[in-house]
Amino acid sequence: MDKIFESRRKNYIEIGEIYFWTVTINKWQKLLEKDEFKNIILNSFEYLTSLNKLEIFGFVIMPNHIHVVLRTKELNGKETVQGSFLKYTAHEFKKLLTTNDLLNYRISLANKNYEFWQRDPLAIHLYSPEVAYQKLDYLHNNPCTTHWQLAYEPEDYLYSSASFYENDDLKYSFLKDLRLKF
Repeated sequence: MDKIFESRRKNYIEIGEIYFWTVTINKWQKLLEKDEFKNIILNSFEYLTSLNKLEIFGFVIMPNHIHVVLRTKELNGKETVQGSFLKYTAHEFKKLLTTNDLLNYRISLANKNYEFWQRDPLAIHLYSPEVAYQKLDYLHNNPCTTHWQLAYEPEDYLYSSASFYENDDLKYSFLKDLRLKF
């Protein structure tokens, strides 16, 4: 029964499989516009990959959401790797925000006072090379769309894996080459 529910919500990630994962800032707020918040995401990627809990094949950090092509390798203690990522980044965001800014993320729940990430991120299983490459192209081109206009070419956007694939840029040591996985 649990598997059916998780599958319907489209956020279930099976350990060992490759997924396209999208997570959005609560209420689509542009929290990730500032580099210091993007760096929290990158630091978390670096940490989780260094523990061998996660493999990242592609990513883009947009002003209000992130897209990642990833594979989880094992649980992080008793929680999922993506759960650890969301919890850690939320704690770090809270440290950087002023009291006034925190009001934008205030909620009234018994177990927490702030919510930075929207619930139920999207996870799409990448079951073939064609589907995987299509999602990788999609996330790399996201900053260049008419809506965002963050870069002219995908590889020019700093907070993305596009330059890794286009220019063999190794600035993000946590990245693995998706082309070697199929």
